[in-house]
Amino acid sequence: MDTAIVPVTHSDFEIIYEIINDGASAYKGIIPGDRWHEPYMSKEELQVQIVDGVEFWGYHEKEELIAVMGIQDKGDITLIRHAYVRTTARNKGIGGKLLQHLSTLTAKPILIGTWADASWAISFYIKHGFRQVSFNEKEQLLRKYWNIPLRQIDTSVVLVSANWIGTTS
Repeated sequence: MDTAIVPVTHSDFEIIYEIINDGASAYKGIIPGDRWHEPYMSKEELQVQIVDGVEFWGYHEKEELIAVMGIQDKGDITLIRHAYVRTTARNKGIGGKLLQHLSTLTAKPILIGTWADASWAISFYIKHGFRQVSFNEKEQLLRKYWNIPLRQIDTSVVLVSANWIGTTS
């Protein structure tokens, strides 16, 4: 295979962990210092995410896994989680290909949370047809569908797919 997008397996755990932490280096110095950790995501946190239902897909190029993106079914919606491309492979359209592929896996509205100060990430998702929701809707969505600390809610945004119909109740 020259390039392929495939589900990753348990045997890929160490590579997923490596890609997430390599890709997350873009956030260092951008997100609030109290939200940055070394490593950005621990192995334990990654395992918790997988147990909680995040299914990772990977982008392989010449037999090497170079990007990952997670998808998580939350009943009435789907979340895109933990989208990372190795720093050596950024800005080549790989994230867009993964996002497009994962978007075909569900007919449900897709929600994406990211850091408010990660302007490049917000622009990426907007370029791919997502829109940022209001502050109040963001607060409701993050509390309903994510399990993150209040500080992270304060410093994040939510973007929604075109088929999102509005605020939660």
